[in-house]
Amino acid sequence: MPIHDHEPNFRAGAFLWGGIGLGLLLLLVLLTHGFGLLNRGNKGPSESELMVRQGEKIFVPEGSALRSRLKVMAASAQAVSPQLLLPAVVESDPARTAAVLTPLSGRLIALKVALGDRVKAGQVVAIIDSPDLAQAYSDNEKAADAFKLTQKNLERQAAQNKLGVASDRDLDQAKSDDAQAAAEYTRTQAHLKTLGVSADSKSASRELSVAAPVGGSVTALNVAPGNMINDPTQPLMTIADLSTVWVTAMVPEKDMAGVSKNQDAQVTLAAYPDRLLQGKVLFVSDVIDSDSRRGKIRIAFANGDYALKPNMFATVVLAGGARSLVVVPSSALLMNNDRTSVFVATAPWTFERRTVDAQLEEGSSVAIRSGVSAGEQVLVKGAILLND
Repeated sequence: MPIHDHEPNFRAGAFLWGGIGLGLLLLLVLLTHGFGLLNRGNKGPSESELMVRQGEKIFVPEGSALRSRLKVMAASAQAVSPQLLLPAVVESDPARTAAVLTPLSGRLIALKVALGDRVKAGQVVAIIDSPDLAQAYSDNEKAADAFKLTQKNLERQAAQNKLGVASDRDLDQAKSDDAQAAAEYTRTQAHLKTLGVSADSKSASRELSVAAPVGGSVTALNVAPGNMINDPTQPLMTIADLSTVWVTAMVPEKDMAGVSKNQDAQVTLAAYPDRLLQGKVLFVSDVIDSDSRRGKIRIAFANGDYALKPNMFATVVLAGGARSLVVVPSSALLMNNDRTSVFVATAPWTFERRTVDAQLEEGSSVAIRSGVSAGEQVLVKGAILLND
């Protein structure tokens, strides 16, 4: 069959398939456009529609749903008395704390006190069997005997010198020997006195009694009966007079300027939450700790009932003099990591974040030391909505 006999059928088929393809294309466009309209209708307002960021500032455009949820208020300056709340701890007074040392080495044969006992000054707290004490007594006896001998020899030489039998040189030598013996005897007696024992040879013994240098409580005990004491610089125990104690607080470096000696202080303790102690700052450190960037202050308290125990946790409140500070509602503050900030309106519905130094909070208001000036408009409601 000739080819030209099939040409009309071919053209008809091509036209039919072309129409079907165009229809499918139009249907695809309509479906895509329709779903786009549906999605756009269901999509909520974007961030750019709620607020617009302009560098470091945030602008809330007209028609934004945020406008009805934000409220600003002018910051005011008020006379306030700043207070510092400081963590603290109870400590013993170093001037009333003593380490009990033994002047001689030896074996501890008796311990007369236990940890926590209260002792009086001069009370025997330990007994040591010390060969060094026996040697000290022996040295003293030898010195006493030598001194007696030189005294007799001096008397003999003086008598013979008057008769012309002894020379002046022999008399001078006798005087020198007597003086040296007297000095040695004085030294050995003083040594026994420093050991706290009698210089009487009749009471000579190897047992050395160790007495408490101060009255107070045994706060540390480092030995047990039977131990060898080889290092006289190693304390046997620690005795602290706790009738007066310190409350030591750490003041941040930025607040040190507001702290002074004799400043009024209030102290509360975790152990006695209903007990309020009134005192005055006794000591302000001249040095800032290099690690914590804080300085120490101490307040002394009488502790006749021993209720204040070393290492108790406490809180110190220092009241400063009245001064004018900017006050804003606490609802304006935002906490971001380690900084506190607020939003300040710099133009209608335009806000910028400011870092502030909040110093004192009383009720629903907060006094701030820097970051906002009196009269500036501060966002006091809905600030969290602008927060990152």
